[in-house]
Amino acid sequence: MMKINMRNSKILRTAELIAFSLIINLWGFTCFGQPYADTHVKNKLVELNPYIGKAIDTSLPPAFVEAKERLPEPFWNVRPDVIKCYWRAWEIAFSNLKQVNKSSGFVSPFIDPAFNGNIFMWDCSFMTMYGKYAKSVFNFQNTLNNFYAKQHSDGFICREIRESDGSDCFERFDPSSTGPNIMPWSEWEYFLNYNDTDRLKNVFPVLLAYYEWFYTYRSWPDGTYYSSGWGCGMDNQHRMAKNFNAAWSHGFLSWIDTSFQEVYSAKILIEMAKVLGRENDVVDIKNQTDKLSSQINNYMWDEKEKYYFDRFKNGDLSKTKSIASYWGLLAGAVPENRINDFVKHLQDTSMFARKHMVPTLSADDANFNPDGGYWNGAVWAPTNYMVLRGLTKYGFDPLAYQIAINHLNNVVEVFDKTNTFWENYAPDKAQGNDHSNFVGWTGLVPINVLFEYVFGIRPNVPNNELIIDVNLTDEYGINKYPYGKSGLLDIHCMKRNNVTKKPILKIQTNVPLKIILKWRGGELVKNITPGNTIL
Repeated sequence: MMKINMRNSKILRTAELIAFSLIINLWGFTCFGQPYADTHVKNKLVELNPYIGKAIDTSLPPAFVEAKERLPEPFWNVRPDVIKCYWRAWEIAFSNLKQVNKSSGFVSPFIDPAFNGNIFMWDCSFMTMYGKYAKSVFNFQNTLNNFYAKQHSDGFICREIRESDGSDCFERFDPSSTGPNIMPWSEWEYFLNYNDTDRLKNVFPVLLAYYEWFYTYRSWPDGTYYSSGWGCGMDNQHRMAKNFNAAWSHGFLSWIDTSFQEVYSAKILIEMAKVLGRENDVVDIKNQTDKLSSQINNYMWDEKEKYYFDRFKNGDLSKTKSIASYWGLLAGAVPENRINDFVKHLQDTSMFARKHMVPTLSADDANFNPDGGYWNGAVWAPTNYMVLRGLTKYGFDPLAYQIAINHLNNVVEVFDKTNTFWENYAPDKAQGNDHSNFVGWTGLVPINVLFEYVFGIRPNVPNNELIIDVNLTDEYGINKYPYGKSGLLDIHCMKRNNVTKKPILKIQTNVPLKIILKWRGGELVKNITPGNTIL
């Protein structure tokens, strides 16, 4: 009888608490009519954020028809399908540009992910990476200004923000509230193309404060980091025990992608500090990064599998062979004695070397879906771009080209059938999945992958260098290629008989720069002056 009464008492008490809680939420109060306590621990760096309170740019973004003649013009005579795909990507991208809604608190016109009426940190960071090539027409990079303008006083920035009123979609301590922390990568890519130190100076305190928030509120005691399916961007990938929700829970995991991303973001902040003469601001970050890299390599590497995995609370490693691990390449955190074994998985047809490379889940995983299954096997533009950039960092240029041409060809094959782009693609057939007209980050493929890996043109404007890594034997090139603040290049690579023959390049430039010409049989470095040059 006592147990029954206690149980009834608990039920009644629970009902009372629920009712009381509902009333409190309706009133906007939490305790006896008092406002919510402000738990933000203020970060002084946020006081240096120039985007908070910035004057709103209410200008109307340009339409594609007026922008087209000022965009870079690639040519590849034997592949008109690729060129058609390129221009269609820009057409859709420009249709997604939006003017600021004053009630949102946004400060700059932006590219909309065209998903659900919100801006996403993950999507927008990648969209700015191809948007950089259109800077003469519209500054896509300013899209990120709207995240910076919404930074909290403790450094937090929400991963998803409503365009209608500028409100956060998540409470900041929710495991899914923020990330991935890749805005530093986007800003650094922009800097490598334009050497814009003024923007670097503006974004540095914002990104440093955000990094410090991540370090304070998203790391475990051992220094590794956690997220959730939504927080890491790979919503439904099976990475944790069944009693945890794949989308919303952190699962008490050390997340391999989030941990590597923090290493990479920290390294970028250190490089930014060098450029800006603010090395004293990143001393602690350097120590944190060294410790985190050691922790990952000591405890999240499986020597038998030759792979990095998420780590469970009890110290066991997950066996989910996710593309998440390849953030380690971009972070430059894979030791030389492991790199070859780690990269081999990308060339294994039973794992990642499928018809369409690179699936987000290894094909030998029980949850792999040959049709895609969203993040359980589908091929996604942002993660493929991450892999390509990581391979470049370690000098695996031939493999990067192999993946790039495979990726581009598959996306173009689907485009030829559907006249559109897709959110993701099947790994084992030519098929687009989920949202169509998705530009979106899929614009990375016909723009960045084409320019930087198939055509092999990769700038480092701060060093006044331009790499041209020629793999094709076809005639190809780009006219009106932007280089730095005022540079404009016409790059023309002539047809060759074989890949080992030195390519002949014709370059017209209005600025001096160093050309680093690479091909299968050698390398040539030459400083060129304004005018016409033949290499």
